[in-house]
Amino acid sequence: MKFLGIIPARYASTRFPGKPLADIAGKPMIQRVYEQVAGVLDEVCVATDDDRIFQAVCNFGGKAVMTSSAHRSGTDRCYEALTKTKGNFDVVVNIQGDEPFIKPTQIELLKTCFEDERTQIATLVKPFPEDVHFDVLFNPNTPKVILNRNREAIYFSRSVIPYIRGEHHTEWLKLFTFYKHIGIYACKSDVLGEITALPQSPLELAESLEQLRWIENGYTIKAGITDEETMGIDTPEDLEKAIKLL
Repeated sequence: MKFLGIIPARYASTRFPGKPLADIAGKPMIQRVYEQVAGVLDEVCVATDDDRIFQAVCNFGGKAVMTSSAHRSGTDRCYEALTKTKGNFDVVVNIQGDEPFIKPTQIELLKTCFEDERTQIATLVKPFPEDVHFDVLFNPNTPKVILNRNREAIYFSRSVIPYIRGEHHTEWLKLFTFYKHIGIYACKSDVLGEITALPQSPLELAESLEQLRWIENGYTIKAGITDEETMGIDTPEDLEKAIKLL
């Protein structure tokens, strides 16, 4: 199978304008992301709506595609970029442009999900450590996932799922393996076109989680289970932490 990696990158951001161009030890963030994944995919491109980002990618020798500024999500931007990219790709990997420390092994794991021919969409999940404070589990900004026996996502929620009846919540992590969603997706090319045409669904609107639209419409989401964490950069403070980590 041929895999195309697309990195959606907008300049506008409420909490961190110009984030893709933020300097991390001499390289813009978008370059850091690009270089992390380029070696494990057949092709990578940045999908942007901003000339400054487009030029920055060209300057470091990467490939970029200009897309509309009206897209509601990175998924929509990925599909437009796919239609503008030459070559026949079986799978599109949607890579977050604000995760400069994404690991190539995570991309490789995501690719293995398509060894199952039934897989339409794939994503990654990570078990919550048993010894983590329960407040981390209850954080609504960290979506949780329930999987079936085939490692397919049954549901995503900002609430804690499942509810452990008859046990105090401080003991839940010792009694059940809870999964955190790692927000990276891969999607068969034809399926990508289909899901971008779907209207927003009631569950999606309730939880503000785009992937619920796909489940609600009957699409199969395969999950790769990883022990590796990602580090998203949402604010300038996050950037300072990333620079220290590097």
